[in-house]
Amino acid sequence: MRNLPREVKDRSLSSYLILTISILIALGGCSTAQKELKPLVFPSPPEEPRFVYEATIRSGADIKDITTSDKFLIFATGSAGESFGLSKPYGVAVREGRIYVSDTVQRAVLMFDAPRGETKFIGTDGPGRLLKPLGIDTSSNGDVYVADNTAKRVVVFDKDGNFLRALGNKDNLERPSGVTISPDGKLAYVVDTGGIDSERHNVVVFDTQSGEHLSTIGKRGVNDGEFNLPLQAATGPDGTLYVVDTGNFRIEAFNPDNSFKFSWGKAGRNRGDFSRPKGVATDNEGNIYIADAAFGNFQIFSKDRELLLFIGNRDEQGGPAKYMLPAGIDVDEDGRIYLIDQYFSKLEIFRPAKLTREDGYLGTRYREQIQKEMKESKKK
Repeated sequence: MRNLPREVKDRSLSSYLILTISILIALGGCSTAQKELKPLVFPSPPEEPRFVYEATIRSGADIKDITTSDKFLIFATGSAGESFGLSKPYGVAVREGRIYVSDTVQRAVLMFDAPRGETKFIGTDGPGRLLKPLGIDTSSNGDVYVADNTAKRVVVFDKDGNFLRALGNKDNLERPSGVTISPDGKLAYVVDTGGIDSERHNVVVFDTQSGEHLSTIGKRGVNDGEFNLPLQAATGPDGTLYVVDTGNFRIEAFNPDNSFKFSWGKAGRNRGDFSRPKGVATDNEGNIYIADAAFGNFQIFSKDRELLLFIGNRDEQGGPAKYMLPAGIDVDEDGRIYLIDQYFSKLEIFRPAKLTREDGYLGTRYREQIQKEMKESKKK
């Protein structure tokens, strides 16, 4: 502004001061407004809340600590700078605060390490390179299993994303879309979706260490123990295998010896019915969580198949608990629920009402502990 007339300089300085003050007021106002917002709970009052909407993750910026300079960047540009973001997420698996999300467009798994505030890509190169990652699960020791639909295999990484091995090939897998690991970590159940002209609508069982093909569960059909375009699977704490039988609008359950246990569900628009079931998860108490892409929600059933609650609605705006294409779902050790929406490229987290924001692997206490350990490690 050296060569500008004085009155222009004065106006420019005044504008700059006004803008700066406006930013500070806006930032302060946002903070106050957030404190005054009532939590979004489920079910709605006057019923006693069971779950609380906690957060939405779209990129690495959503798990990092926001500094003062980040706030200015967010206000001015809408983001806190360059970060890893979701494009078309599909599956989700969580262990000890690390959130693993498969992304079909980016052909990778994004690991959001919430306690450390770090994000990284997994499976972008080398022998573990992913082509179309879909279903994902973690074992009891932290290993990450990813069903690669195009490569016709399951790729295994350690908890940090280092390639370990692969299970299956084109001889025993046609369109692997889901994977889940037995509670003892010894078996990998891989859901093969098959296709219109294929009879491979089944679940293929592998030894997680040797990769040996041990057995196959089911075939194409509508009877008990048969499937029509199965998509995802999950194992309960007692070893029960739950499979989303999408084309038959039901969930099928199998015993650890692969024998048929029971099934439930039918096509319909009422609570407890299914329209396009896609994702499945279980918690430590044996409850079953089913994400439905057409309903735009997830339903929670007891281990006795009693409907306990549903969360979410189909909506074009995409706010909290508003979905257009929910897909993968998982429940962590503390009972937090993680749901993927492909259409809005987001991951939403719901906390049990009895759990505070300070509790668990995603809580502030654990985060502060990890951050402290990281700082002390850097000093050495």
